[in-house]
Amino acid sequence: MPYTSLDPDKILATAERLRNRVRDRFPGTGLEKVAVELVSLSLQTDRQARDLEKPIFMLRLILWIGVAIGALVFFLIGRFLTFDRISTGAFDFVQGVEASINTLVLAGIGFITLAKTEERIKRRKVMDGLHQLRSMIHIIDMHQLTKDPIMLTGKVKRMPSSPAHSLSPNDLERYLNYCSEMLAIIGKLAALYAQSVPDIEVVDAVNDVETLGANLSRKIWQKIMLIDPITVYTAKKTTAKKRKPSA
Repeated sequence: MPYTSLDPDKILATAERLRNRVRDRFPGTGLEKVAVELVSLSLQTDRQARDLEKPIFMLRLILWIGVAIGALVFFLIGRFLTFDRISTGAFDFVQGVEASINTLVLAGIGFITLAKTEERIKRRKVMDGLHQLRSMIHIIDMHQLTKDPIMLTGKVKRMPSSPAHSLSPNDLERYLNYCSEMLAIIGKLAALYAQSVPDIEVVDAVNDVETLGANLSRKIWQKIMLIDPITVYTAKKTTAKKRKPSA
C-alpha cells in the first residue's frame, strides 16, 4: 500500500535531487551546505526510523525473565507456606489476604513499568532526532532571513552593515523556494518518527516540528509573492525613465 505510508527512500531521493538543484544554481554557498547536511540528516532519520520499528529483543527477554521469576516466587510462596493459623481467627485471615493483595498490586505495577521501558527508550530517541530537525529548521530560517525582496527596488539606502544582496529576481525566487522545499522535507522526516513510533507524545512533538516549519514556509512564500510585483514595478519605472524626453 504505497500511498498510505511514507517511503523513506522516496524522501531521501527528493532530498538528494534538491541538493543537486541547489548545487547547480548556487554552488559553494551556505545554502548548498545546508542541502548537503539535509541529505545526511535524511539518511540518519531513515536508519533511526527503521530501527525504531524493530522491537528491542534484549529488553523483552529481560522482561519475560522477570515475569517468570516473579511467577516462580509466587508459586513457591503458595506451595510451601501453610495457612494453619487461618483457623485461629478471622483477623489473621484478613491480614493474610491484605498482604497478598498488596503484593499482587506491587507486582503488577512493576510489570507495567518494565513493559513501558521499551516505549520510553524509543520515545527518548525520537525526541533526540526531532531536536536535530528543529535545529535544521532554524538554520534554514537564518539563511533566508536577509533575503528581502524590497532590496530589488533599489530604494533602500545601503549602509556599511547592510547584508550583501547580489541575487537577481529569478535567483532570489529560486533561493527562497529551495528553502521552502527543505522545510517540507524536514516535515516529512519528522513524520517518519510518528509513523515508526505511534505514541501520543511522539505525535504531538512531530506536530510541533511540522507547525514550526509550516509557519516559516508561510513567511518565505510571503516574500516570494512580493518578488513579481516589485520586478514589474521596477521594470515599468525604468522603461518610463528611458522614454522620458531629454530637456
